[in-house]
Amino acid sequence: MTDPHWLDRTTYPWATRTVEVDDAVVHLVDEGTGPPLLLLHGNPTWSYEWRDVVARLRADFRCVAPDLPGLGLSTAGPGFGGSPAEHARVVADVVAALGLDAWTLVAHDWGVPIGLAAARRDPGRLAGLVVANSWAWPVDDDRHFTTFSRAMGGPVGRLGARHAHLVVRAMLPLGHRRRRLTRAEMHHYLAPLGTPDRRAVTSRFAAEIVRSTPFLADVARTLPAFADVPALLLWADRDIAFRETELARWRAELPHADLVRLPGAGHFVPSDAPADVADAVRAWHPAGRSSVHGAPS
Repeated sequence: MTDPHWLDRTTYPWATRTVEVDDAVVHLVDEGTGPPLLLLHGNPTWSYEWRDVVARLRADFRCVAPDLPGLGLSTAGPGFGGSPAEHARVVADVVAALGLDAWTLVAHDWGVPIGLAAARRDPGRLAGLVVANSWAWPVDDDRHFTTFSRAMGGPVGRLGARHAHLVVRAMLPLGHRRRRLTRAEMHHYLAPLGTPDRRAVTSRFAAEIVRSTPFLADVARTLPAFADVPALLLWADRDIAFRETELARWRAELPHADLVRLPGAGHFVPSDAPADVADAVRAWHPAGRSSVHGAPS
């Protein structure tokens, strides 16, 4: 796979790797050695947002960060509709193709319900769960979410996404509160969406917040099966999407989860607070604690 002309390898220095599954060509970062972490992005980003987290964790973990089909450097197969259920099948196939075992899901936004749905294929292989500002249940009765879904996923949102990068230009700046994205960073989020069809994916994800209520209900029904999986909740308090309401639901669903708050951080947690995310994962994960404190004698 040849690098696109816009990709700056000084900020994203990982060797290119692709996996062909479900007629999709999935690009992924696969860096480091140790227990595997599957780092899943949401909408409208790609593995680029995990780059600083990967740089901090690759000494202790195998960091696998795929681009969902149609986003980043991945391409979707013919007939791929872009629903979360389809993305989950692709992610499950990637996990199987890479032979990941005892892996930990580290995700935010859509990455969490998609990753949990993928984990159901072989739940015994999921060793841990790190949730950063997300949800995994229906929200079609919550005006906070339905208003956004119908605006960004409706006719005006679809038109704006296809012809003006509406979702990226609106959400990325609003989702960073500790720092401001540089022009180069914004370019790396805009450039992969170089055609109207690829830009439409971002609006489709917004629409799916309501449209995929059956999928989210199915994921929610399986949450009790993950209640005993070691879990970490990373919660940014200046997120425009996810609130204390969603955090309270996670604490009820995962009663044994540890909680690390990220004061002042916004929605795009891996990009807005990468050092805090990496430090929290390392301090929580047994492999990370061993590397910090030394193996017991």
